[in-house]
Amino acid sequence: MTVAPRRTALDALHRALGATMTDFAGWDMPLRYGSERDEHLAVRTRAGLFDLSHMGEITLTGPQAGQALDHALVGNLSALAVGRARYTMICREDGGILDDLIVYRLGEQEYMVVANASNAQTVLDALTERAAGFETEVRDDRDAYALIAVQGPASPAILKSVTDADLDGLKYYAGLPGTVAGVPALIARTGYTGEDGFELFVAPGDAEKLWQALTEAGAEAGLVPCGLSCRDTLRLEAGMPLYGHELTTDTTPFDAGLGRVVKFDKPGDFVGRAALEAAAERAQAAPPRKLVGLVATGRRVPRAGYPVVAGGSVIGEVTSGAPSPTLGKPIAIAYVDAAHAEPGTEGVAVDIRGSHEPYEVVALPFYKRER
Repeated sequence: MTVAPRRTALDALHRALGATMTDFAGWDMPLRYGSERDEHLAVRTRAGLFDLSHMGEITLTGPQAGQALDHALVGNLSALAVGRARYTMICREDGGILDDLIVYRLGEQEYMVVANASNAQTVLDALTERAAGFETEVRDDRDAYALIAVQGPASPAILKSVTDADLDGLKYYAGLPGTVAGVPALIARTGYTGEDGFELFVAPGDAEKLWQALTEAGAEAGLVPCGLSCRDTLRLEAGMPLYGHELTTDTTPFDAGLGRVVKFDKPGDFVGRAALEAAAERAQAAPPRKLVGLVATGRRVPRAGYPVVAGGSVIGEVTSGAPSPTLGKPIAIAYVDAAHAEPGTEGVAVDIRGSHEPYEVVALPFYKRER
């Protein structure tokens, strides 16, 4: 039996704009509206508008909500200040990553966990199981929110024109309740593009009004609607990992160079602690592979799964690859043997359908905005 993909509250609007739609994690989502390169460059230089309503929101409330999250996730969430957000992960007992997450502390006894669309049910089930025994309620809020993001250097000015919220005082990875274009919203200074920007959590019934208001407010600044395709190239340039590519159940946070998110000094035990302590020791001693950036000297584009080679031997594997509109050449993220992971290492190539295309090893990210 084929299950029809879910549609966001903005589905009709996307189709009216001529979006190319695609099935993504069980959702019908806009891939692009026109040129994905133009959408990408608009976010880098002006601003872009995204529908991210496929993401999965899960709320924990109660006097032990923070302790439950400390036990369930690798981060120290009980120490998070109200109004702040934190990037973290949920791991299995063996240290493998189930998903990477953003957690917002909305109140003294209220947290919102935002999971990737493909893993939302897995995360919900794991949190529900792991929170048993704690004085907290785990609530599936996936249908309670639409999520709209405005990203790019012009995004603060655009958003300021339709809200009286204190955006100047809103730090990166922080959120505050406010009203945007007459719509109640949680305004978060977060994003997945490498640019300054905001993610707006609103009721699904308010999504179209908010999208239209932001479209009008951003018209003079060059704001354009953007699809998932340019979101992927933007995060790739910014060196941000994607679940199912850089992060999987076969990798630990330390394998991905993200061991900093694991907080061993937090109070109490947490799921996966013993395995992650062992992974941390391995990473410190002699990691077998490291995550690196690769920049092409030619024009052929690498894709996930392509072998990375040196001296006739396979030394790694591409996890993500695409043409970079900002750099003007193909780029990739790959896991490679530690001996070939230093930036500037010579003799590294990607096997693209039998042809060994030369690539330069570089440190991540490929692109970093000026702050």
